Amino acid sequence: MKPTDDGEEQLEARPPYLHAMIAGGLGGTSGDMLMHSLDTVKTRQQGDPHIPPRYTSLGSSYRKIIQQEGVRRGLYGGWLPALLGSFPGTVIFFGTYEWSKRHMVDAGVQPHLAYLTAGFVADAAASIVYVPSEVLKTRLQLQGRYNNPFFKSGYNYRGTVDAVRTIVAREGFQALFYGYKATLYRDMPFSALQFMFYEQAQKWARRWKDSRDIGWQLELLTGAGAGGLAGTITCPLDVVKTRLQTQVNPGAAMHPEPFVTKGPGATTTGKEGHSTQAAESTTREVQQKRLISTSSPSTHMPRRGAAALETSSVFQGLKVIYRTEGMGGWFRGVGPRAAWTSIQSSCMLFLYQTILRKLEDAMPVERPEMGQA
Repeated sequence: MKPTDDGEEQLEARPPYLHAMIAGGLGGTSGDMLMHSLDTVKTRQQGDPHIPPRYTSLGSSYRKIIQQEGVRRGLYGGWLPALLGSFPGTVIFFGTYEWSKRHMVDAGVQPHLAYLTAGFVADAAASIVYVPSEVLKTRLQLQGRYNNPFFKSGYNYRGTVDAVRTIVAREGFQALFYGYKATLYRDMPFSALQFMFYEQAQKWARRWKDSRDIGWQLELLTGAGAGGLAGTITCPLDVVKTRLQTQVNPGAAMHPEPFVTKGPGATTTGKEGHSTQAAESTTREVQQKRLISTSSPSTHMPRRGAAALETSSVFQGLKVIYRTEGMGGWFRGVGPRAAWTSIQSSCMLFLYQTILRKLEDAMPVERPEMGQA
């Protein structure tokens, strides 16, 4: 029967929490693994300390990494921490999202506001798990193979376990949460908008098809549309985050030795971070501070001659970009970002719905119990 009321439709589509968490964990992890190679390429482009840069276009970066380092240690470097963080992170996200959304809708909160708020809350809850895993993943991606002769990233870990031990011993446990604040600034608004758009698109699709089963074409389309639109709207946050993370530390020229900067979003280098490579340097050059992304890969590449932000504030950075480059500066790289978020969102949410249906067939639930307000 066709849903005639938003509340009835919402209740009809509610899966058990366990189903949502399992489907979300499997769907999110599969989507992340599918996009891991692109994540690696973008991490290399964003964190490349070499001048001129070693990695420029997408195609040439793929070829160079495969030829020099191979697929497993090159393109898929850091896959293990990515996997270990993605599954529990998405399990927490979908469980928190469903719980928050349902309680707000049942309390009479306007559905769109409930979806938006639930997305914020869910991403904040999941960040406790995914930020440390992303720190490990990002460093291993940037490093590539152990003793990599082709790319000097400043990192040289034997593997995931060695990375954890080295980071905690040399930089402290808090280093596993570097980039936490910057990650939340971008990812929380993205997740909130993505799921608000997705829930609404799913409602429209069900009404149009007069069924809860909207077909794989619309499943892919609603997920892609939600991710692409959310990615486009949050592009200014992606731009400023990348510029903040890749700018040279303004005080670098004042330090004749490699130095250590501590704080959120920093990647420690120098004596306490990776003193082995510093000792091997024959020129004693000042090491450039690169604040590497700890979230989904940035698709923004700063243009030549872009104004230095000279701030660690996201809001001040947005002001500088707007003042010097206008609205176009905020949306630089919006095409690649929209494409990436569309593909990732489409894959994750399509798998989420597919697995939900399989779980419902394998472990059916009583619908009458879900009809109570």
